Amino acid sequence: MRFKDKNILVVGGSSGIGLDLVSLLAKEGANVYTISRSENGLWPSEVKYLKLDILGELDAVKAFLPEQLHGMAYCVGNINLKPFSRVSEKDFVDDFRLNVVSAAMIIQLGLNAMKNAGSSSIILMSSVAAKTGMGFHASIAASKAAIEGLAVSLAAELSSQHIRVNVVAPSLTNTPLAERLLNTPEKMEAAAKRHPLGKFGQPKDISATIAFLLSTESEWITGQIIAVDGGMGSLRTNL
Repeated sequence: MRFKDKNILVVGGSSGIGLDLVSLLAKEGANVYTISRSENGLWPSEVKYLKLDILGELDAVKAFLPEQLHGMAYCVGNINLKPFSRVSEKDFVDDFRLNVVSAAMIIQLGLNAMKNAGSSSIILMSSVAAKTGMGFHASIAASKAAIEGLAVSLAAELSSQHIRVNVVAPSLTNTPLAERLLNTPEKMEAAAKRHPLGKFGQPKDISATIAFLLSTESEWITGQIIAVDGGMGSLRTNL
C-alpha cells in the first residue's frame, strides 16, 4: 500500500473529489485527517475529522494535525459563473479568500508538521479555466490562476525542505458542486461533447492523480500544473 503509516490531510473531504480521495487514501493505508464543514457517513471509521469552516477561525487546525504530516490536499472549491457585468467586488474577494488565502493559511499551519515528516507533498486545485479563456469565468479563473502562482512560488521556496508542491487542474467533473451544470441528459451530452475525449470528468479521475502526486511515486515532480481535463485545455479536434 502506497500510504501505509503516512499521515495525509484532506481539506474539503466531505463530498465530490475530496470524498473520493479520502476513500482512496484510506484503502491504501493512510492515516487520513480531514477538515470540512460537515461530516460524511461514507468515510471509513478510522478517518479523523475536524468540523471547521475554513473561511472562519483556524486556530483549531494546528492542534488537530499530527506531529508529522506526509501530505496535504486542498480540495475546497466553488463554481461561481456569472457574466462579467454582474460580478461584484465581493465575488472576487470571496473567491480569492476561499481558493487562495485559506489554502495559504492551512499550509502555514501545517508547515512544521510537514517539515517534521522529512519529506511531504502539497496538492492544490486549479481549473482548466485558469489558462483557457471561458466566458462567465472571470472571478473563479482569476483566483485559480492565483493558486497556480502560489504553488510554483512555494515549490521553489520549500524544495530545500523536501516539500513538493503541485497543482491539479480539472475540467468539468461530476460532483455535487457541478450538479446544476449536469442535471439533465441534454446538459450531460453537451458537456461531454465539449471535451476532446468525449466525456466529462468523474471524481476518481481527479483523486487518482492527486494520490499519485501525494505518493513517493512522484517524488521528483514539483512546481507543476497537471491538467486532468479530457484534453479541454490543450486540444482542438473540431477544426
